[in-house]
Amino acid sequence: MTREDMINTTRAILAKAGFDVSSAIHLRSLCFDVCARRDNIMLLIKVLSNVDAFSRKNADEMKIMADALQASPILIGETSSSGKLEKGIIYTRFKIPIISNETLSDELLEDVPPFIFAAPGGLYVKIDSDALRDIREMRGISLGTLAETAGVSRRTIQLYESGMGAMIDAALRLEEYLDAPIIQPLNPFEYVSDRQELDKFQITDPKQQTGSTSLDHMVTIGYSITPIVRGPFDAVSKDTDHGVVVLTGVGSDDSKLIQKAMVASELSNLSHRPAVIIVQKKQHDDNIENTALITDEELHRIDDKTVLNDIIMSRSTKK
Repeated sequence: MTREDMINTTRAILAKAGFDVSSAIHLRSLCFDVCARRDNIMLLIKVLSNVDAFSRKNADEMKIMADALQASPILIGETSSSGKLEKGIIYTRFKIPIISNETLSDELLEDVPPFIFAAPGGLYVKIDSDALRDIREMRGISLGTLAETAGVSRRTIQLYESGMGAMIDAALRLEEYLDAPIIQPLNPFEYVSDRQELDKFQITDPKQQTGSTSLDHMVTIGYSITPIVRGPFDAVSKDTDHGVVVLTGVGSDDSKLIQKAMVASELSNLSHRPAVIIVQKKQHDDNIENTALITDEELHRIDDKTVLNDIIMSRSTKK
């Protein structure tokens, strides 16, 4: 199956499951291929035939964008250097979950969640640690008895009760012995941003250079800027004082800019985040779709970020 076929399959599964799905994106070298939302679930998806091609830089930018959009990043693939990606198993690369389209379909269309995750050393399952501890204590079962049953050490049983994953065979032996369902389903869309990891990409000091005089000015008036290389916009701009996150692009007013603005508008609609593109000269109105346009000259006349916030919000909602 070609990558384009895989992307189409992913989009079809999401649409059938009731997600609002972004249009096919024809910008090259983006860090994602599909964006989709259903209620409070927002997904940012990259599709690759061989997931080994997923680079750390791509992962970093997906994490930055996912944080800005309040989305869960996920990689859809077919194979890795270890072989085919198996159905019902969650893999990871650079802390981003990886599943196959078959697993995605089971999760969304069949209500069959994955139960197994791959990690160094093999395949594991998640134990309901509270249930395991409660059952053991209620029945007066010793750590040693459970350890002997599972074929592990007493210390390992204690780690299971503290939330550590278990090898599949050990978990199944425990379930059979206890006659209780202690293996928990996994949520492939569960993702928690690493604030410390993301903050290292932010530029907040006017002495630092963003690579753009426009973005440098936004830093000067109080925004934090996180540059993005492989996105439909050039940076995530944050006004933390007012809780404002803006998808920010910089460029000339040409056909490529229009295409980027259309993609940014879709992301803005799905994520409920405003988008702006800073241009040298406006040949359009104050917006393209719901992406605000502002000239570099206008921007440099603004020395209060709340004024810029108001302009962006006004123009991005202007019909």
